[in-house]
Amino acid sequence: MKRSWILVCFVNFFIASLMGLLLRWIYIVPIPGINFQFLMHGHSHVAMLGWVYLMLYCLIFHFYVPKEAQQKPVYNRLFWVTELAVVGMMIDFPAQGYAFASILFSTLHIFCSYYFCYLMWKDTKPSTFPEKKMLNTALFFMVFSTLGVWCLGPAVGIMGKESPFYQIAIQFFLHFQFNGWFLFAVLALFFKQSKLNIDDKKFRLFYNLFVSSTVLTLALPVSWSLPNPIFYWINAVGVVLQLCLAIVFIQLIRSQFQTFFAPLSSLEKTVYRFALFSLALKIIIQLVVLVPELAQVSHQIRNFVIGYIHLTMLGIITGFLFGFALQNDFINSKNTIQKLGIYIFLLGFVATEILLFLQGIWLFLNKGSFPDYYQNLFWASIFLPAGLLLMTIGIFKLKSKII
Repeated sequence: MKRSWILVCFVNFFIASLMGLLLRWIYIVPIPGINFQFLMHGHSHVAMLGWVYLMLYCLIFHFYVPKEAQQKPVYNRLFWVTELAVVGMMIDFPAQGYAFASILFSTLHIFCSYYFCYLMWKDTKPSTFPEKKMLNTALFFMVFSTLGVWCLGPAVGIMGKESPFYQIAIQFFLHFQFNGWFLFAVLALFFKQSKLNIDDKKFRLFYNLFVSSTVLTLALPVSWSLPNPIFYWINAVGVVLQLCLAIVFIQLIRSQFQTFFAPLSSLEKTVYRFALFSLALKIIIQLVVLVPELAQVSHQIRNFVIGYIHLTMLGIITGFLFGFALQNDFINSKNTIQKLGIYIFLLGFVATEILLFLQGIWLFLNKGSFPDYYQNLFWASIFLPAGLLLMTIGIFKLKSKII
């Protein structure tokens, strides 16, 4: 694994976090010349495609591509072309929003992801059936999610940006990126990293529940644009299946989890607990949203939306990615700078999540806003880029098995 790859992923994440911090500052003091929506598009694209996507690229390459295939120049070239697309979006989205250049770089990233899938299906050698099934499904959902992107042009041309078709196309992409590609990929990596001996029969049940619930829970964001009771019931079935898969997942890992968990450092244990707790919290929130009144409010109150997205992105996905990086010495748990960086990042995440969800509850109860809410949210958010900066500095100085 090239240290430059890991370093680039963390630099991208740090820049995305600075964009997020600036977004929260604009709520306090608007800055002339900065378009909030444009900056938000830049923040979300860099976080998703520059951090999560590229970190998954690195980890899947490291774990699943055989050593002889890793020597192929195509992987290094593809990484840097993909990073070029990320840098293009990083610059152009905040400047122009959806314009020719940003759409060009977004399209380049999609085609890079297609080629990455082709290489993975050709070269990867998962060692167990569960790993193979989860990895292939993750890659399928990555490609499948982009159907939503290809529908955006026709949606704008035929019905306009305010149409349900346009909004559903966006939600389709986001849903299958987060709940399909990202979650299936991190769990495939978790099965690989934990070396659990998983019963095939139980795994098939887990897998079928996972795929079914992922598809069915798309009904909730669809219902925001097309209100109809049928979507509520489809989502309800998906959420119940998701609860069942959580129970099966616990059964899959419970008997052997201590064997995996015991040798870990205290920091690695903390990070994995953090990721698993965030996953449990996500399932609980989806159960709560089965209450019809809350289902609609969950979309209308922006604090809930941002809090939930960050719970998935920063809590579950990033939590697991940090765990994998620590276990493989891409981040050194004994390095004081990096260790401090992780704890500062986690502190910032917890503080901002509490503020976001409490403010959402306050709005739901018609109690208005907390005093100095935006100021407090901004100060709590500083911990996120501060922690990432320390981790990035640590990687830059780290001498380990990353080359």
